[in-house]
Amino acid sequence: MTLSAPSPHEPLALYGPDFAADPHGHYRRLRDQGPLARVRVAPGIDAMLVTDYQAAVDLLRDTDTFTKDPRAWQAGVPADSPVLPVLGHRPTALFTDGAVHARYRDAINDTLGLIEPHLLRAEVSRVAQQLIGEFSATGTGDLIAQYARRLPLHVFTAAFGVAPQDSRRIVLGVAGMMDPAGGAAAAYADLVGVVTGLVADRRARPGRDLTTYLLEHPAGLDDDEAVRQITLIFSAGHDPTTNLIGNALLRMLGDTRYGGSGSLHGGATTAQDAIAEVLWRDPPIANLGAHYPRHDTEFHGVALRAGQLLLVSFAAANTQSLSAGSDSAARSGEGAHLAWSTGPHRCPAKQPALLMAITAIEQLTSQLCDLELAVDAADLVWRPGPFHRAPAHLPVRFTPLDTLPEQDVRRARQDADHAPVRVGGTPNG
Repeated sequence: MTLSAPSPHEPLALYGPDFAADPHGHYRRLRDQGPLARVRVAPGIDAMLVTDYQAAVDLLRDTDTFTKDPRAWQAGVPADSPVLPVLGHRPTALFTDGAVHARYRDAINDTLGLIEPHLLRAEVSRVAQQLIGEFSATGTGDLIAQYARRLPLHVFTAAFGVAPQDSRRIVLGVAGMMDPAGGAAAAYADLVGVVTGLVADRRARPGRDLTTYLLEHPAGLDDDEAVRQITLIFSAGHDPTTNLIGNALLRMLGDTRYGGSGSLHGGATTAQDAIAEVLWRDPPIANLGAHYPRHDTEFHGVALRAGQLLLVSFAAANTQSLSAGSDSAARSGEGAHLAWSTGPHRCPAKQPALLMAITAIEQLTSQLCDLELAVDAADLVWRPGPFHRAPAHLPVRFTPLDTLPEQDVRRARQDADHAPVRVGGTPNG
C-alpha cells in the first residue's frame, strides 16, 4: 500500500468558539484530508483525528498496533497543557492495556453492576421531581444549570457516598477538566483531593455505597488506584450524561417532530428517539478515544510515528456513516453508532447513562409539557473545547406550575442531598 505524503494542511483548531459553533462544518473540511486529518486540540498540541467510520472501528479494536498508554507522547507535552487532565496518564482502565486494563475494568464493571435499574429509575425520578419543583413556579429556567447538570451529579455522588458539602467540588472538578481556557489542572487536582478524602474515610468506616464496594472488590485496588477509578467514573459519567440530556432536550425543542419549532407541545416522537438521534449526530463526547502507535506504522494509508496522538471523532465517524446511507438508523436507534465507543475500551456505563437520561427527560417533559426555547436556537452558545459537544445554557419558558411552600421545597432539597442511592447486594455484570 502506498503511504500518503505528510499532510500539507495546517492543523485545524478544535478548541475555540468557531469549532464549538459549527463542528460539523469543521468535520466536512477535515474529511477532505482523507480518513485521518491534522487537528490542534490546544495551543501547540497537535493530533491526528480519525473522521472515517471504518477507520475508527479499526483503530478502536486494534490492540496489537496501538496502545492506550500516553506516556511516550506525554513526555513531549508541557506540564501545564490544558489537555493533560483529560489525556495525561493515570493508573485507570482508560490508560492501560492487557491484564492491567482487565483488572481495572472488572472492578469498575462489577461495582457499577451493583446499581439495580429499577432503583436507579426511581431515584432519578425522585431527584428530577425535586429539581423541577425548585423552578417550576417561575415559568422560566435554564435546563442545563438547573436540571441536566445537577441531576447526574446527585445520582453519582450519592451512589458513591460523597458528602453533600463536597458535591459542588465534584461537579466543578469534572467540568473544569474539559476547560480549554486554563484551570483544568487545578480542577482535576481538587477532584482528586475530594475523592482521596472519600476513599480514606471508607477505608476506615465502610458503608453501603459504591466506594466501599470498589475498595472491597477482589481486584484489590490500593488507595490511589481506587481514587483514580472513581475520578474516571465521575468524569466519564457525569459530564457526558449531562451533555446527553441537554443535547436531547435541545433536539426535542428545536424539531417539529417533537411538537413544533422551539416547543414540545403536541409532539409524538419520544425521548428515546431524541437520544438515539443525538448519539448518532451530536454525541456528548465528540472527539476522544486517544490511541498511540506502538511503533512507526501506517494506518489507512497514512504514515504514523510511534507515540503519536490519534483521536477518534465519534461525531464525524457517525455522520460520515449516516451520509453513506440514510438516517433511518438514527431515528430508530438501530445501527452501530460509536457514541459509546467499541472494542475493549467501550463505555462500561452505557445502560445506567441511558436510563438516567431517558428518565430525566420523561420526568421533565411530562410535568412541563409546554416547554419552549426562550431564545432562538441559532443564538445558543456551545461550550468550547475539543472533546465534548454541549450547550452552555438551555433557557426555556413554560406555563408556571403551582409548587410546594418554600419550607417544603427546602426540606425536599435536604432529603435529596442526604438520601443514598440504593444498590443491590451482588454484581450483575
